[in-house]
Amino acid sequence: MYIKTLTLRHYRNYEQLEVAFQQNVNVILGENAQGKTNAIEAIYLLAMAKSHRTPRDKELIRWDEAFAKIEGSFEKRNGPLSLDVVISTKGKKVKVNGLEQRRLSDYIGAVNVVMFGPEDLNLVKGSPQIRRRFLDMELGQMSPIYLHKLATYQKILQQRNSLLKNLQGQRQTGPNTMLDVLTEQLIGTAIEVTKKRFEFLQLLQGWAEEIHREISRGKEALTVTYLPSVDVSEGANLSKIEEAFYQEYEAKKEREVQRGTTLFGPHRDDLAFSVNEKDVQTYGSQGQQRTTALSLKLAEIELMKETVGEYPILLLDDVLSELDDYRQSHLLHAIQHKVQTFVTTTSVDGIDHQTLREAATYTVEQGTLRRKE
Repeated sequence: MYIKTLTLRHYRNYEQLEVAFQQNVNVILGENAQGKTNAIEAIYLLAMAKSHRTPRDKELIRWDEAFAKIEGSFEKRNGPLSLDVVISTKGKKVKVNGLEQRRLSDYIGAVNVVMFGPEDLNLVKGSPQIRRRFLDMELGQMSPIYLHKLATYQKILQQRNSLLKNLQGQRQTGPNTMLDVLTEQLIGTAIEVTKKRFEFLQLLQGWAEEIHREISRGKEALTVTYLPSVDVSEGANLSKIEEAFYQEYEAKKEREVQRGTTLFGPHRDDLAFSVNEKDVQTYGSQGQQRTTALSLKLAEIELMKETVGEYPILLLDDVLSELDDYRQSHLLHAIQHKVQTFVTTTSVDGIDHQTLREAATYTVEQGTLRRKE
């Protein structure tokens, strides 16, 4: 799949933009704060219906305007596709081929993207929240069912936390029926989210291990381990996972009421990475941590191809300058002639690779994006 044209209106610092892209590599050159990242953020938004930079949609609307509109025409293996997103003070509307989608879970997945920016290098050493977001964004694109279950889980979690907050400090004289009902609902969706994450990470591990071995010239073996907040076995069936969740609830319910929040479930899960059986988060060098992050991103690309039948669009936001020559070369070689890629950078000086020599180059200045002849 690839994006053919992008049209923006009142988006960030773009008043009006209509631009065509080539099928392989597109390099967007410009100084900082001119609109490079805004352009590929718009492509990400078309795929995910939200920004990777801010949870507040109103920030995407150009100053003093009432709405922002983002449109994209794509080519997929089964034919052309159009997506558009309109953001206003009243909310957000999304359309596929001109038809409005009532649920975001029906929209997301029409086009797949993989975003890789400097912040993704913190995937290994950053907070568990970053790794959970990585899980949810990538798995959600490939499985609308997962996205729906996750949204249901988050809604029930919010209700349960609100009830626990109200119960905090109150004297409990017996069972709380509402809490028990919400707990049962929460566990029901938590089981399915947990199972899906296990399955996804098993598949991702296969690709990441192979890619990491290539990048490290056969010297390192990468292992990705899922760390659910509830102690469940990877091979456990649904009834075993359910039993583990109920045991966790019984063990923690008094403390949850005291603290006014839910202390177990997918919202507290994490991932661990080891290289040659050593925890790379704690003991790995910066180079090993970056190789791990790069391996995971390249593994995502291959797993998406395996799952949906075609490669996603790759968005490299100012990341090449953060990688050394060897990792740059491996990344560019891995995407050559098979993945539509967008590269934002202030300069390509010092990056000597055939992939960039064949790229279409665009310059951006003060919200104006033009192809460089």
